[in-house]
Amino acid sequence: MRYELYYWTGIQGRGEYVRLALEDAGADYIDVARERGDKVMTPFLRGTRDGALPFAPPFLKAGRLVIAQTPTILAYLGPHLGLVPGGQMAEIYAQQLQLTIADFVAEIHDTHHPIAVDLYYEQQRAAARKRSQAFREDRLPKFLGYFEQVLERGNGRQALTRHSYVDLSLFQLISGLDYAFPNAMRRMRKRIPRLRALAERIAERPNIAAYLASPRRIPFNQQGVFRHYAELDPAR
Repeated sequence: MRYELYYWTGIQGRGEYVRLALEDAGADYIDVARERGDKVMTPFLRGTRDGALPFAPPFLKAGRLVIAQTPTILAYLGPHLGLVPGGQMAEIYAQQLQLTIADFVAEIHDTHHPIAVDLYYEQQRAAARKRSQAFREDRLPKFLGYFEQVLERGNGRQALTRHSYVDLSLFQLISGLDYAFPNAMRRMRKRIPRLRALAERIAERPNIAAYLASPRRIPFNQQGVFRHYAELDPAR
């Protein structure tokens, strides 16, 4: 099957978690908006195309299926791409972990847009500084500590009993946080050795290494979820 991925051009965003799974598995897919422009998504978002109605990208077209929401897309792709261990228990646990990653991503986004998404960062800088301080001191250690424990309770190297889409998503989390909060992540380094080792191993997987070196991997920037503002990540 040739999959069709729909997501905004110019940013990694939440679509990157799906993209990493497709790339790692060597799946046949097209990044539709990158080839045809963002307006190609409008009929789906307005409900004038057949299939489920997405609230927002990313969404995936697989044959006649239209699947939205990153964790749902990955829960569908996992068994088809060999990116989740077999059995209902493993599939449910993988989706649980991916939903927790989605919760974390939402909190990361809110560090730079704590008031409203339709306001510029400069219009909410004071609130962003307060939110980011709480994030660095409490939420960042809490979430990363949880995922470190997940690896420890697994086989020490992966979230589940073998390589899965969850590992790819954890790699993206660590990569994005290193960009957005380099100082805070440097202070966390000794507390998350398993996550660090996992991220390094994922980056070395042949298909992922090729993808990261290609123009298909859009660099982190100030329009995506992970944004770096020096005032939100002080040296100490």
